[in-house]
Amino acid sequence: MDHLLTSENLIALCTLTLLEVVLGIDNVVFLTILAGRLPKERQASARRIGLALAMLMRIGLLLALSWVMKLTMPLFAVLGHQLCGRDLILLGGGLFLIGKATFEIHHKLEGEDSQAAQGAAATFGAVLLQVIVLDVVFSLDSVITAVGMAEELWVMITAVVVAVVVMMIFAGAIGEFIERHPTMKMLALSFLILIGVMLFAEGLGKHIEKGYIYFAMSFSLAVELLNLRLHRARVAGSA
Repeated sequence: MDHLLTSENLIALCTLTLLEVVLGIDNVVFLTILAGRLPKERQASARRIGLALAMLMRIGLLLALSWVMKLTMPLFAVLGHQLCGRDLILLGGGLFLIGKATFEIHHKLEGEDSQAAQGAAATFGAVLLQVIVLDVVFSLDSVITAVGMAEELWVMITAVVVAVVVMMIFAGAIGEFIERHPTMKMLALSFLILIGVMLFAEGLGKHIEKGYIYFAMSFSLAVELLNLRLHRARVAGSA
């Protein structure tokens, strides 16, 4: 037991857990947007099941590390660029995310996302199917990151489980906040397009530092939160 709980493993566990939570924000935002198209009473169930599926998928991929590593081996070349299985998954996931977010923005701008329209437009099974598709993309990226940061399998699995539990705790509050503020929902959809473009670029071998992406998202979120606070102050002052 002592050889497992070394300072090196504990540091790797804490660092990887934090990173998994940060990487999982994309998953939570996308899940919140999808669940928002379901009837109110089914949204919490969709979020919980979606995150549970993400956790199981990541653990499964960690237990199949040899297969995951094969996904990084070149399959064929296009215009001089070598493509592997991971690249194809990232390309498909990026396009799906861009298309889905654009579709949701269209619904928002056209005023078609009333509760009645949401109930007609989405079924529980259809939402879960879309969640599973994106879980594959996000999980693959998460697992490859975990393999690069830790050597012990138990460290990787523990970090994934803890990160998903944290996301489950805060997913409801994030979902309610986004649904209460239409501008935040539009901002979240814009983030998803940004993430989709990043995934697509990664699939083409164009590496984009995630720190730049998360900084831009954090800055935009901070500005929007200030706008909401200013709006509340004006409403309170005019009352």
